[in-house]
Amino acid sequence: MAWNEPGNNNGNNGRDNDPWGNNNRGNKGGRDQGPPDLDEVFNKLSQKLGGKFGGGKGGKGPSIGGGGALGIGVIAAIAIAIWVFAGFYTIGEAERGVVLRLGKYDRVVDPGLNWRPRFIDEVTPVNVQAIRSLRSSGLMLTKDENVVTVAMDVQYRVADPYKYLFRVTNADDSLRQATDSALRAVIGDSLMDSILTSGRLSIRQNTQVTLEDIVNNYDMGIEVVAVNFEDARPPEEVKDAFDDATASREDAQRFKREAEAYQNDIIPKAKGRAERLLKEAQGYSERVINGALGEVAQFEKLLPEYQAAPEVTRNRLYLDTMEKVYTNSSKVLIDSESSGNLLYLPIDKLTGSQSGTKNNTVTETSTYDRIELEPHTSSQSTDSGSRSTSRQGRY
Repeated sequence: MAWNEPGNNNGNNGRDNDPWGNNNRGNKGGRDQGPPDLDEVFNKLSQKLGGKFGGGKGGKGPSIGGGGALGIGVIAAIAIAIWVFAGFYTIGEAERGVVLRLGKYDRVVDPGLNWRPRFIDEVTPVNVQAIRSLRSSGLMLTKDENVVTVAMDVQYRVADPYKYLFRVTNADDSLRQATDSALRAVIGDSLMDSILTSGRLSIRQNTQVTLEDIVNNYDMGIEVVAVNFEDARPPEEVKDAFDDATASREDAQRFKREAEAYQNDIIPKAKGRAERLLKEAQGYSERVINGALGEVAQFEKLLPEYQAAPEVTRNRLYLDTMEKVYTNSSKVLIDSESSGNLLYLPIDKLTGSQSGTKNNTVTETSTYDRIELEPHTSSQSTDSGSRSTSRQGRY
């Protein structure tokens, strides 16, 4: 029998007429076995929303054309408010924000609080003040066909955020490749000895200039701050031989500097000594010449006086000469014809002892020294009655 034929109520309460059991909705205690009605669901939802927001009286909710529209509007307002507040974002002091609108570049925003339409604009912050660093190293071939291991460090910062993000696929990796290319080009034009010793500064400068040209040509939005030449060494297989050669070069340079230092020290001293001897010789020459001229002038003044009174002038010259001689002599002459003991006052010793004392210390000296006289008999005298005694004074 078909499901919807009338009169088929054979004890199953009419369920055979409707597979969902909708024929038994009016019975008490009956259960709805079919799917819910969509109109009924929407009506119940509208009634609940209308009751919460003041719609309907006496438990009767508004229809879907009145209170339901109000509830949907409130939900839409809340969603819009959430969307507006979700659009606020902050860019740091050292950053710049690159804005993409629907996937296309729009602008660059400055630090601070900004707003964007959510799901429409996308912001990528880029730090433009931080100094970044990358290192490039490897085995490289020199101009004289030697192999050297070189390492170089590059410091850079982002100058243009848009170019840094979109001009090249990966700006950092592109800069690493450009550094390696520039370094190999410079090392290929340099000699091995220059790389290991004196040419490090020129290699660093040439590498920086070449790298800046590459960066400018690619328009990466990157500014190269510094290039540091870290290390250059030969391969490990020949490192000992290169170390010996480097040590010999350093020893040669050290010996050369020591010789130059000795030269710079001894030559000025020799020049000063020669200059001093020359000045002393000139001074001695002038002193002798001036003394000779003075003696000539004195003689010329003395000649007329001598011509006027030769005897008097001769005696005066003799006395003056003897006075000078005895002034510089410490000998004492005693008359040998006098007899007996003679008390002698050694004035020269007294004056010498007084000049030699320091800090007013008085040295005890004898005031008088007794002179011991020793008689001597003349063996060559022919007269036995005549006897001469010689007296010599001893201190």
